[in-house]
Amino acid sequence: MDHRPRILVVEDDLRLAAMLDGLLREEGYDVALAHNGQQALHFGLTREFDVLLIDRGLPVMEGLEVLTRLRRKGVLAPALVLSALANPMDKVEGLDRGAEDYLAKPFDIDELLARLRAVLRRSTATVSVLRIPGGRLDVSGRSVTLDSGAVLVLSEREGDLLEHFARRPTQIFPRDDLLLSVFPDATDEGVVDTYVHYLRRKLGRDVVLTVRGIGYRLGATG
Repeated sequence: MDHRPRILVVEDDLRLAAMLDGLLREEGYDVALAHNGQQALHFGLTREFDVLLIDRGLPVMEGLEVLTRLRRKGVLAPALVLSALANPMDKVEGLDRGAEDYLAKPFDIDELLARLRAVLRRSTATVSVLRIPGGRLDVSGRSVTLDSGAVLVLSEREGDLLEHFARRPTQIFPRDDLLLSVFPDATDEGVVDTYVHYLRRKLGRDVVLTVRGIGYRLGATG
């Protein structure tokens, strides 16, 4: 599924946030901005991002606390932490609490962009097999190897939808979010229900669970 990399920029300095927004859009990113920890946590739990750019010194909730809570909820998007706290122990704390990289303020723009590209490359290269109920999804091959050893091939759309669920195994996805993220060329939310039905027919009813009144989520992986 081709798309511009989606980045959540969490920065309470409004001038710096606006600068990063413009810069990253010019570099081809799809940018969402959050200006405090609570807003960042909400965005991180309700939207899908390819990378997180998080400042530490945030109002309401400190940046590393936001990252810790996102990781506990199964959000796997790689994170680059920005901070004026630049001594080695601060960096170690950031990495230990779930960041993939840590960059001290003030930073060089070219270095920031290079680090973001590196984080995205590592994330794309390393996460190619995802656990699903009863088996494993090969992201690149769009196939599922069941725990029994049987291999099932998915259509491109089926694979895209299952990958979307598997990368956020604890998240509940409203139908309109799934329509926008997985089926951007469709207008009817019924297409989401149709492809959930296809996945259940191939992989069993428990592969995707219905959360009444909200949407869908991945089934329990054991």
